Amino acid sequence: MTDTFRIRPMCAGDPERIAAEERAQGWIHASAEKYETRLRDAAAGRCAALVAELGGAPVGYINVYWTPLAGPLADMPEIVDFGVLARIRRRGVGTALMDAAETLAAGRAASVCLAVGLHAGYGAAQRLYARRGYVPDGSGVWYRDQVCAPYAPCANDDDLVLYLSKPLRGGA
Repeated sequence: MTDTFRIRPMCAGDPERIAAEERAQGWIHASAEKYETRLRDAAAGRCAALVAELGGAPVGYINVYWTPLAGPLADMPEIVDFGVLARIRRRGVGTALMDAAETLAAGRAASVCLAVGLHAGYGAAQRLYARRGYVPDGSGVWYRDQVCAPYAPCANDDDLVLYLSKPLRGGA
């Protein structure tokens, strides 16, 4: 059975609805503020903020920033903050969101980048990005928006990331 969902721009009612769903699935620190920031950035032309909608409710989200927020890859758009509600996963929503984000990025650059967390909570995303052709950029692990020097202390939290990139059209 295929669910019918659509990808659309994020709108004013979405941030609290998404955050409430995330809290319901156990993400106790989920806040609408992150999504409100994405809406403000989209309104200012810094990014495209998209949601997947199913049955009139947002069930996933993705953002494409035209200039990266941090990291080593300043010459390409960056996919930021991608997620699908746990109860909706494995239905093609994440693939559709990634397809939409990559299509938008391809309209501006030959490649796109993203950062993925390294702890087990990001395992599904890590596998998805590898299947889609994303590869590490070679700059190493980043922690709190800085390269983490070899043997430097860090925590395996959401701020410990690896940058990946993918060619979208004609080149590497």
